[in-house]
Amino acid sequence: MHQRPGFLLGVLVHAAGIQDADSAGALLTRIKRLYCWLRAIFADSGYNRMPVILACFLLGLTLIIVRRIAGGGFILVPRRWVVERSFGWFGWWRRLSKDYEECTDVAEAMATLAAIRIMLHRLVHPNRNRLPSPDF
Repeated sequence: MHQRPGFLLGVLVHAAGIQDADSAGALLTRIKRLYCWLRAIFADSGYNRMPVILACFLLGLTLIIVRRIAGGGFILVPRRWVVERSFGWFGWWRRLSKDYEECTDVAEAMATLAAIRIMLHRLVHPNRNRLPSPDF
């Protein structure tokens, strides 16, 4: 089974005072239950911390850290573009373009709805690359 890169498998929104790497274990546990075939996780260097490494070990996942290439200007880094492209897609969703939400549950729901819209568009229009902007 081949997954198209960049589709959202899970989302976890938390308060700004919590480091992403500290709550990654909860998200990985949730994702692994739903997608038992998952074997590898690509992450940036911010996730190269003990809580993430331990969660990956306990869940049988391989953690692959994608590091930035030193140097000036734009350099395309393999696998990193998938995340950046996904953030770009979500930026078209008005509620995700700014931090409007006060409740983390609502922010998670908005990200999930945006991902569902992107996936439905891909199913209905498999040969069209650009997603029309939402009207609401």
